[in-house]
Amino acid sequence: MKTLILSCAVAMASMGAVAQGYQFKEVVKVPVTSVKNQASSGTCWCFATTSFMEAELLRMGKGTYDLSEMYIVRQKYMNQLQDNFIRAGRGNIGQGSLSHTFMNAYRQVGIVPEEVYCGINYQSDRHNHEELASYLHALAETSVKLKKRSPEYDSLVENLFDTYLGKLPETFTYQGKEYTPKSFTESLGLNMDDYVELTSFTHHPYYQQFEVEVPDNWEHQLMYNLPLDELMEVTDHALKNGYTVCWDGDVSEKGFSFKNGVAINPEVIHVDDYATTDRARFEKMDEKERLQEVYKFERPFPEVNVTPEVRQEGFEKFVTTDDHLMHLTGIVTDQQGTKYYVTKNSWGTERNAFGGYLNMSESFVRAKTIYITVHKDALPKAIRKKLGIQ
Repeated sequence: MKTLILSCAVAMASMGAVAQGYQFKEVVKVPVTSVKNQASSGTCWCFATTSFMEAELLRMGKGTYDLSEMYIVRQKYMNQLQDNFIRAGRGNIGQGSLSHTFMNAYRQVGIVPEEVYCGINYQSDRHNHEELASYLHALAETSVKLKKRSPEYDSLVENLFDTYLGKLPETFTYQGKEYTPKSFTESLGLNMDDYVELTSFTHHPYYQQFEVEVPDNWEHQLMYNLPLDELMEVTDHALKNGYTVCWDGDVSEKGFSFKNGVAINPEVIHVDDYATTDRARFEKMDEKERLQEVYKFERPFPEVNVTPEVRQEGFEKFVTTDDHLMHLTGIVTDQQGTKYYVTKNSWGTERNAFGGYLNMSESFVRAKTIYITVHKDALPKAIRKKLGIQ
């Protein structure tokens, strides 16, 4: 394949321009922390939101922090066990969740630095929750079956998390200062009430809140519903004013290529969109074969004009689903002027040649977003007023 040129929010050596390929020009770049690796754990929700909060600390002038995702994940598992028992086994005890899960756990227990609680207390150099999740399900199912949570159950739950994630710290030293989890959290100055989740769907009224109907919204959180153009306006306004955006959406399409560093939403291309030298060959292709040409990711092609109706159809046909959370950190344009959102992933830095980043096209984001999280001050004043956010 041809080399891609990406302008990311990490320092990367130029890979050299090529005749074909995606060539990006930086428009906006917001400072963020380094790329992390969720590895074999379904905890993208926490990695993305933690990255978002670390960027908030940078924006606030607090400095660079590496916060513990697993400290939050542990509390989330505890909350799920409680919810599942109260619902007589009908709760969601999977590994997934959404951004507000981070915020709810943060309000309960705060957070600690990664170096204090890495969450790997087993024989592995990276996160792997397969066995942990199996035992978690067994404990959840047993308590529901017995209709009782005994002291032994409580001990088993604590021991399970202590065994896999490590014992919770009561006090610790960080950068030469003694803290408890509570005092460390207070020192950060983050207020979870300052953050809002925004979505855009036509089956609920705009400018009101509703519970987005995805399985990972097991806490039944309400989100503000905006017209699609205004949701995109919020995203652009935030990034252009020094705020980052936590993003949740669908990454199951062929147009999402982490390996190639892009996510695109192409329409079926026409003969005039292709090189003249290949026109005879291209004219013989059917729709599927033409799209296969696009998915070689050798250069930009025209993309779908995503209206609210197009977006809603994808959601109601279950082709736009709640798959993955990531962190939007900037804006770039390609050589044809198409806008893309610089996206920090949590799959480590080794799975693509772009330091763990990719660029998602505006069309892709319009179609495949489930919701975004931003600081309320990142909202344009007119939109904030429409939503009644103080």
